[in-house]
Amino acid sequence: MSIPNNRGPLPPSSMNLHGAVDLSALKARADAARTAQQGGSPAPGVPQPAAVAGAGSPYVVEVTEQSFPQLVQLSSQVPVIVDLRAGWSEESSRVTAVLEAITVQLDGRVLLAKVDVEAQPQIAQAFQAQTVPTAVAVLKGQPVPLFEGELPEAQIRSFIDELLKVANTNGVSGSLREGAEGETTPEEPPLPPLHQAAFDAIEANDYLAAATAYRQALAEQPADAEAKAGLAQVELMQRLKDVDADTIRQNAADQPDSLESQLAVADLDISGGHVEDGFARIVAFIGRTTGEPREAARVRLIELFDVVGISDPRVAKARGALARALF
Repeated sequence: MSIPNNRGPLPPSSMNLHGAVDLSALKARADAARTAQQGGSPAPGVPQPAAVAGAGSPYVVEVTEQSFPQLVQLSSQVPVIVDLRAGWSEESSRVTAVLEAITVQLDGRVLLAKVDVEAQPQIAQAFQAQTVPTAVAVLKGQPVPLFEGELPEAQIRSFIDELLKVANTNGVSGSLREGAEGETTPEEPPLPPLHQAAFDAIEANDYLAAATAYRQALAEQPADAEAKAGLAQVELMQRLKDVDADTIRQNAADQPDSLESQLAVADLDISGGHVEDGFARIVAFIGRTTGEPREAARVRLIELFDVVGISDPRVAKARGALARALF
């Protein structure tokens, strides 16, 4: 694994449940292996939320490729925080300690899944992890980037707080304590009809229908910030659907002055959590371009600000860089 690159975290957004990482292949391999070994019954060592050991909490588990499918299933009930770490990394140990403490305090509202990337390289590859420590979340079977490298405890807590808000918005608001103690979680208020229609379309991978629902919501309420952000996100999803990342990056390297090629790589960077890289690429293109391509790049950059979240400090930084490039 490489030395931490200090790329900042990508705050999860209210509808960012279909990232660039596809976990289905890893899950399928593990399911097949488990069935072959156990004749269809659960394999030993598969995490059981009420009876696993780890940091003294039943909600902290060690993960293998074979136990991975259950975590994907649990992610429809509670957010699963995946801690990609290495035993030789002091930064990993410190981040793990913070994540364990937060998990214990949340008492069943999240599951912390610790992954030794050297023992379980397939899981690290599935999440496209480039460094340790790396933290990602899984919601409804889909990955949501959190952060790379070591961050202050307060910042880690803020991202997990945001993750819980995202989870609630998307109906992942259960507790792993419910079965054992009969606790219930208050129902979240329903989404507005058009937002629900967009969410249902996203779940069906119909991004065009989701975009249509969000546009209708904006037509009815132009100040609907959630609809604006949702529209930007589903448009990003649509652009990335069925793309080949290697081809896109090669095209961008071969055609540095191509608007389409540079924007496509920026989309990949944003979806993969490398927000500053994506913003910097578009700003650099704007700085060396004139006319319609420059304006198109500016418009796309503003849309990506909505994807990341206008309150994110990296957006504020990129706005300053954009102003300098324009004026």
